Amino acid sequence: MAIRNIREIGDPVLNKNCKEVKEITDRTKELINDMFDTMYDAEGVGLAAPQVGILKRIVVIDVTGDSPLLLINPVILETSGEQTGYEGCLSVPGKSGVVTRPNYVRVKAYDEELKPFELEGTELLARAICHELEHLDGHLYVERVEGDLVNTSDLYEEEEDEE
Repeated sequence: MAIRNIREIGDPVLNKNCKEVKEITDRTKELINDMFDTMYDAEGVGLAAPQVGILKRIVVIDVTGDSPLLLINPVILETSGEQTGYEGCLSVPGKSGVVTRPNYVRVKAYDEELKPFELEGTELLARAICHELEHLDGHLYVERVEGDLVNTSDLYEEEEDEE
């Protein structure tokens, strides 16, 4: 297992559509393990394969730090509600922006054995699923930002000022 380089905004790989995973090979398993290691090392809550330069429909998510999720070939089946809040991305380091997303999402995906399953998520998990799945179609959250991007460090200073 290894920490992979995270591609940053401006890298053309981030704007490309990913290909469906048709079989799980040793290389695919290695990629999945590396994606989890890379996400945890970068202290992120999600990572999509194109963020490490691989155009495959694979996403890893862990919004709690102890509940890793793997989604292969994920497709959103249903969304409802709305939530608006600051969002960041490992591919847009040091920046955040306000984004409106569904508050509930139901997704169909495949596990590491290519067995189908469905997953429901609300709040942060719903946000993470929507955010990561957009990467698979070549989109970054900055396309959805309401207003301007801000420096993430400025957000922490505002929180400290409020205390």
